Amino acid sequence: MSTNTEGLSIASILTRVRVGFRHFRWGRPFWAGLFTMIAGLPISYFPYRYVTFGDLTIRMATTAGAGSLVIGVLLVVLGLTMWFQPHVRIFAGVAAILLALVSLIVSNFGGFVVGYLFGLIGGGMSVAWVPGERTTAKADGARGAQAEPVRSEARETPPGTGSALAGFEGTAPEGVRDAGKGMRRAE
Repeated sequence: MSTNTEGLSIASILTRVRVGFRHFRWGRPFWAGLFTMIAGLPISYFPYRYVTFGDLTIRMATTAGAGSLVIGVLLVVLGLTMWFQPHVRIFAGVAAILLALVSLIVSNFGGFVVGYLFGLIGGGMSVAWVPGERTTAKADGARGAQAEPVRSEARETPPGTGSALAGFEGTAPEGVRDAGKGMRRAE
């Protein structure tokens, strides 16, 4: 495959970019990172700006303005971490939830509750996200061919992005009723 793009049309280039972006999104908690980054913006913005309601001007600067800036920047960094280091998504999600909770006290009710809600949702999505199965095209190479999932020998995961609880099925020993005594015993 060549990297020469002289003979490609604009539509072909846009299609490649769109498909590349789709694969980027599917391989990481994309929406969780985006919501977490959006959460950092109002939390760090409002303490340093004037808000006007008609003739009334309100300065939102507080003694915790530096704290608001730190929380906002950390939320943006955690969102980028979710995108570019998806293997630390659980840590980043828990940290985003904790920072969103702290922003209620430190940063004008979490950026007027907007940043707080985005931080909670983004952090929760990051903790719950599980990578899906990788798929490969069939060997026949026919266009529109069905994709076959690549299965690992250790455990099978459901198709799609999966569920955070899907890996826990059948891991704990289940109790079995003893017919003679009416008690449960673990196998």
